Amino acid sequence: YIAGEKLKLPKKKSFFELVPPLPEMPLDSDLLDGAAVANDIALLTIGRNSGEFQDRELKGDFYLTEVERAMIDGVSSAFHRAGKKVVVILNIGNVIETASWRGQADAILLPWQGGQEAGNAVVDVLTGDVNPSGKLPTTFPIRYEDVPSSDTFPGIEIPGEEISIAGGLLKAKPSRVEYEDDIFVGYRYYDTFDVSPAYEFGYGLSYTRFDYSDITIAANGGFSITVTVTNAGAVAGREVIQLYVTAPEGNLVKPAKELKGFSKTSELPPGASETVTFELSSNDLASFHDDRAAWISEGGEYLVSVGASSRDIRSVASFILEKEVVVADNLIDLSPDTNPEGLPLSMRP
Repeated sequence: YIAGEKLKLPKKKSFFELVPPLPEMPLDSDLLDGAAVANDIALLTIGRNSGEFQDRELKGDFYLTEVERAMIDGVSSAFHRAGKKVVVILNIGNVIETASWRGQADAILLPWQGGQEAGNAVVDVLTGDVNPSGKLPTTFPIRYEDVPSSDTFPGIEIPGEEISIAGGLLKAKPSRVEYEDDIFVGYRYYDTFDVSPAYEFGYGLSYTRFDYSDITIAANGGFSITVTVTNAGAVAGREVIQLYVTAPEGNLVKPAKELKGFSKTSELPPGASETVTFELSSNDLASFHDDRAAWISEGGEYLVSVGASSRDIRSVASFILEKEVVVADNLIDLSPDTNPEGLPLSMRP
C-alpha cells in the first residue's frame, strides 16, 4: 500500500516544497474484525510532521482528519466488541485535540517524537518493562478557542509589498501580532480563569499510585519545603512532585499559582517512601513591577501547593513573608513605547 501511494505523490518543484503525508490505508469491517480476533490489543498511531516550514493548521492537524477519526471509530468498535483494548499512540510534536475521541481509547500514550529509539521506548512502556513517569510540559486544550492566543494569532497582514528574508531566498508579508497573553501564559491562564483543559499541565499517569504526606515549611533565610511521597500501589515506580506557589493579593496582578519547582523520586518499590525538599528564596517569589521597573516580592501570606499536576494538588501549607523585598530595581524600560539608548537596533522595541 505504501509503495503504491508514494508513486502517486507529486514531484517537488523546489527544495522547500513540502511532501504531503500519505493517506491512511482504508480499513473495512472484515479486516478490522479479523484483526480483533487475531490480536490481543490494538495499537493506533496518530502522527504529525514538525520542523521548518511545517506551520500548524487547525483542520487535519490540531483536529484529526476525517480518515483518522474513522480509523479510531472502526478499530475501537471492532476490538471492543471482541472484549479487547485499544491504545492510541501520539507521535506528535505539539498538542492536538483529544477530547472528542479519547473516550474510544482505553489508553493514550504520548511519546512525542522520540527519534530512532522511540519504538523501543514505547514497547518498554506497553509491556511494563518501564513504568511511565513523564508529565506534560504543556496544556492540552479541549478546543482551539480555549487557547488564550487563538483570537490574535497569526496576526493581521499589513498592506504593502512582500519583503525579502533569509538573504533573499524567501518572501514574507509584513504582519502585526498583538501580544495579549500578558503573564497568563499556559497553565497560568487556564488555572486563573478556570478554563477546563483536556489534560492539564503536569498531568501524567503511572502503573502505580502515590500518596503525599507530612508537608512542612522551615524559614532559613529563604524557605525549605519538604514533603514525603509513598508508593501506595503494587508495582515499582517514580513520581514527579510539583511545587506551586500562590502569591498574596497585593498591588501586582498574579496568576492563580505558578510552578516554582519539581523533582522526580528514585524508583520506589511498593510501600517505600521518599522525602523531597524544595528551596525558595525571595528571587523565586518576585514579580515584575512595570511602574517601578523592578522585581519585587510582596509581603504577605504565600500558599504552597504540592501535587501530581497543576490541578491534582495533594498537600498544601503556607508561610508569611514579613515585608516587601526588592530583588532588582532601576532596570531598563523595554515597554513598546520606549527606545532605550544603548540597545542595538535589532533589540529595540
